[in-house]
Amino acid sequence: MDNQWRYQASSESAAMSAKLPPEAERATWRDFITVTKPGIIRSNLIAAFAGFWLASGWDVHYGKLILTLIGTMLVMASACVFNNYFDRDLDMKMERTKKRGLPTGRLKPNTVLVYAAGLGIAGLVSLFVFSGVLAGLLGIVGMFVYVVVYTLWLKRTSTWSTSVGAISGAMPPVIGYVAVTGRVDLGAWLLFAMLFLWQPPHFWALGIRRKEEYRAAGFPLLPVVKGTRRTKLQMIPYVALLVPVSVYMYVYHYAGIFYLIVSAGLSVTWLYLTLKGLWAKDDDAWAKQNFFFSINYLTLSLIAMVLNTING
Repeated sequence: MDNQWRYQASSESAAMSAKLPPEAERATWRDFITVTKPGIIRSNLIAAFAGFWLASGWDVHYGKLILTLIGTMLVMASACVFNNYFDRDLDMKMERTKKRGLPTGRLKPNTVLVYAAGLGIAGLVSLFVFSGVLAGLLGIVGMFVYVVVYTLWLKRTSTWSTSVGAISGAMPPVIGYVAVTGRVDLGAWLLFAMLFLWQPPHFWALGIRRKEEYRAAGFPLLPVVKGTRRTKLQMIPYVALLVPVSVYMYVYHYAGIFYLIVSAGLSVTWLYLTLKGLWAKDDDAWAKQNFFFSINYLTLSLIAMVLNTING
C-alpha cells in the first residue's frame, strides 16, 4: 500500500511537472534579441551610417547621426520581429529556423506582437522627430514593404518576393542620406540602387544551398520553382548593374577614386564568380562561395565609400 501510494504520488508529481514549461524552454533576453535578426540589423546599420556620412561630406552632425541610427535600428528590428511573428508556422519546418524562440514556444506570439509594435512606434517617432519627415516616411515604406508586401503576401505566393522585398532592404542608406539632405536626389537613388541590386543575388545564393529546406517549408523561392540554373542566370543582371552604380558614384562626385577602384573591382569580381556558376559542377560549393563574397562586397564597398566620401 505504501509503495502504491508512493508510485501514485510520483506519477502525479511527474504529470504536474510536465505541465510546467522547463527552465530551458523559458524565454531569455537572448530570444528577444535574436527575434530582431541582429545580423540583418548590423549590415543595414552600416549602410545607414554610410548614407548619412555620404550626404554629410565629412561635416557630420554626430548627435543627429546617432539618433538616426537608433531610429533606423528600431524600425528594422520591428519589421524583423513582425516577420518572425507571421512566419512562425513556416519556421517550424526549416532546419535553419526551427530552433528560434517562436517555433520552440519560448516566446509567446502575443508577447512578440506587442514587442514588434512597440519597437516600430518608438523607431518611427524617433525618425520623424530627430531625422525629419522624409526619413520617417521612408521608414514606414520600408516596414510596409517588408511586413505586408513581402512577408504576408509575396513570400508565400510568388518568386518575385526576393526582388520586391529588396525595396525595404534598400531603405536604410536612403534614410541616413535624407536625414541630412531632406530630399531624394541622385545620391539617394544611387544608394538605393546599390542595396537593391545587392540583395537578390545575395539571398538567391543562400536559397540555392537551402533549396530543399525552402521546398519543404512551402516557400516559392526562385531556386525551388524555377531551378538552380534559372536562378544563376537571373543573378547576373543584378550583379552586372552594380558596376555602373560604382562608376556613377565617382562620376557625380559623391565618392573618390579609391572608392571607385575598390567597389568597381569587387563588382567585376563578383560578376565573374556569378558567371562562373553557369559551369560549376558543385552548385553547393559555388553558392557558398558566392554568398560569402556578397557579404564582403557590401561591407568593403560601404567602408570604401565612407573613407573616400567627397568633402562637400
